[in-house]
Amino acid sequence: MKFGKEFTAQMVPEWQGAYMDYTYLKTLLKEIHLFKLKTKPPQLSTNAHGLTRRLTLYRAFSGLTQRNTTPKISPSSNPDIESQPILVNSVKKPDGEFGLETMFQMTSDEGGEYELVYFRRLDDEFNKVIKFYRGKVDEVMKEAAVLNKQMDALIAFRIKVDDPHYEWPDSAKEMTRLASDVAASTASLAASTPGLKASRRVTVMDMIEEERSLEAQADQSSADQEKVKEEKQFVQGLKPMNSKNYDDHKQVDSGNRVVQELKPMNSKRTKRPAPLEILTRVTINNTLETPRSSIRGILNVPNQAELKFSKENLNKVEDQLKRAFVEFDHKLRLLKSYSFLNIMAFSKIMKKYDKITSRYASKPYMKMVENSYLGSSEEVVKVMDRVEATFIKHFSNSNRKKGLSILRPKAKRERHRVTFSLGFFAGCTITLIFALVLLIHARHILNKEGQKQYMVTMFPLYSLFAFIVLHMFMYAANVYFWRRYRVNYPFIFGFKEGSALGYREVLLVAFGFAVLALASILANLDMEMDPKTGDYKRFTELLPLGVVVLAFVIIICPFNIIYRSSRFFMLTCVFHCICAPLYKVALADFFLADQLTSQVQAFRSLEFYICYYGSGDYAHRDSSCSSNDMYKTFHYIVAIIPYWSRLLQCLRRLVEEKDGMQGLNGLKYFATIVAVTTRTAYSRSRDSTEWYIIAWVASGVAAASGTYWDLVLDWGLLQRNSKNRWLRDKLLIPHHSVYFGAMVLNVLLRLAWLQTVLDFQVSFLHKQTLITIVASLEIIRRGIWNFFRLENEHLNNVGKYRAFKSVPLPFHYDEDEDKEG
Repeated sequence: MKFGKEFTAQMVPEWQGAYMDYTYLKTLLKEIHLFKLKTKPPQLSTNAHGLTRRLTLYRAFSGLTQRNTTPKISPSSNPDIESQPILVNSVKKPDGEFGLETMFQMTSDEGGEYELVYFRRLDDEFNKVIKFYRGKVDEVMKEAAVLNKQMDALIAFRIKVDDPHYEWPDSAKEMTRLASDVAASTASLAASTPGLKASRRVTVMDMIEEERSLEAQADQSSADQEKVKEEKQFVQGLKPMNSKNYDDHKQVDSGNRVVQELKPMNSKRTKRPAPLEILTRVTINNTLETPRSSIRGILNVPNQAELKFSKENLNKVEDQLKRAFVEFDHKLRLLKSYSFLNIMAFSKIMKKYDKITSRYASKPYMKMVENSYLGSSEEVVKVMDRVEATFIKHFSNSNRKKGLSILRPKAKRERHRVTFSLGFFAGCTITLIFALVLLIHARHILNKEGQKQYMVTMFPLYSLFAFIVLHMFMYAANVYFWRRYRVNYPFIFGFKEGSALGYREVLLVAFGFAVLALASILANLDMEMDPKTGDYKRFTELLPLGVVVLAFVIIICPFNIIYRSSRFFMLTCVFHCICAPLYKVALADFFLADQLTSQVQAFRSLEFYICYYGSGDYAHRDSSCSSNDMYKTFHYIVAIIPYWSRLLQCLRRLVEEKDGMQGLNGLKYFATIVAVTTRTAYSRSRDSTEWYIIAWVASGVAAASGTYWDLVLDWGLLQRNSKNRWLRDKLLIPHHSVYFGAMVLNVLLRLAWLQTVLDFQVSFLHKQTLITIVASLEIIRRGIWNFFRLENEHLNNVGKYRAFKSVPLPFHYDEDEDKEG
């Protein structure tokens, strides 16, 4: 693979604009190369060329070679400044920051203006990379300081839970004696270990440990403070605490703390000095999202609670800090990768420059890169070491393998059994479809008397499976194209790292469900009554209900089978949709609610299941649901539940975010509720002219507002002043016709649902078949909408360089008390 493609593939998608623009710089080098080819003197004939080459080699070996052109600088030579092709200087920019400026000294050469443009753009790219990297490192160091305080509070919390009666000894004499003993021990250890260096820079995360800082002892004598200073100089050279003698010796913390190692957390801890006074400045954040916390947030009530030293609270705090450390370490690894990839890109592009121009400018330039903040800064690496050591010690009982498996979970590998199972179930699905078609044709089932009864009773039951399978197929296609165009959908949805399903896994579930449904259809595809009993067989008539119950059991199954993490994530989002607006609205919540608005007919099929099997009509394959008043009432209610949930989510976001657009979005869903209600009323009373007019107007308003919202706000298209006319400035798909085709399809499929108002009649299609087709078209429209909606969300994250999710921390630290102190 060429470096350019590999470089792009390893970028953090949301940071793509912050990386060095390797492609553009490569284009500039191509222009330099083409210019040199045009100005290159004509080549000699083959014989003359061979003779000249042999003569040149002879002179070279004889030491007689004389060069009349500008002397080239070899990488190993040490030429004068005037003979160097470039000079790299650090200059102060107008905004007050320092940047790089490369002076190209060969501008008088033929084509030098092309190379001058190249180096100016190269400087711009390097300054951009340095500025972004420095800013991100500053953010990381601030987060490290916050995590340091969180760890202090956690360690004190643990000690208090283990021994509620333990108190921090506040005797100044005791502290002075303790500091003196430790300083003496560290001095003797330093004298016996000459290889340790005292020049190592202490980072913020070096302060993450479990004992009281020696710097906090303001009442120590001057002699003791001098010893503490000597101790600081020593501990700066200590390696991270992951050596073999980790559990056997006392160590001195590189964050200037006295450390007596914790024993395994399942053993009895010995009493030791601990910074318990930090507990007077912290409270517990109620990070668990509940209806009560939502109401407190709306009322601006502080969402903190007093410390209760219990095992239950300790476990919650540890779980929250685990998630915070995992996300923080992920950010550090991406920053390290960002630095490495950019340095590699600068090295590659300068080697290409040397190859084209033969100037050997890469050595001085890369020396500058390596000495810059990008190449010489070690803050990120040091923080990563401390995060790893701290996490292994405090969250995995010093088990390195277990700790790293939690801190850095490995990405899911594509398994051959998934591909094999997918192929097997896909083959079974195709076979069952052919068998179903042949059975209907061979037995002339469509011409039998029971055909109409079957379409009224059994067809609505099985259409539910078609809706679910079709939606899963569309989602699998979305996942495939999201991955192809590098849309970071796991981050956008908030999936746990490594738990996001690929398109193969989604297709496997879809085909498996399709096999169950088709087998059930074949088992009871009988239009005639049993001649012996005079009725239908109860077992075969219960098969559709059995498939639904089996699917429900699998979804709620607590065992770690059939993608438990994804199932529980979906159930959580469903619960949030049902309980809207009592839970904070995340993107995954309203995205799922939008999917449910396209499954109105599936909800009505579920309602029919309850009525059909609840009334016992299945024994005679005869439905009385259409004449049931309660069924008619719920026919209205079921249709508006998804839209109502989405409306409440918009109102919640309107109150929390103070965003007026969410209010307009809520009005759009309210218009859709009115449209669905009036269309349902009109379908029940076809002779009413008033309902016909009302349904027409409401449906037209809902279709127009929904189409505009899809194209302009959800997809970000139809921008007149964009550089891609009527599209966005940034597009992931290179073919613009795809976007225009999607917009046209969206409009046409939006109008398809007006069929219930227009009352189209197709002679060769049953009414239930036509309803199923229209509902399937809406699912297809939603599948198309999904891709462009997430593409727009991804590009918004790219524009804001937003690549990490914020993890709530368990403790609230009162900074005011520190300032007062």
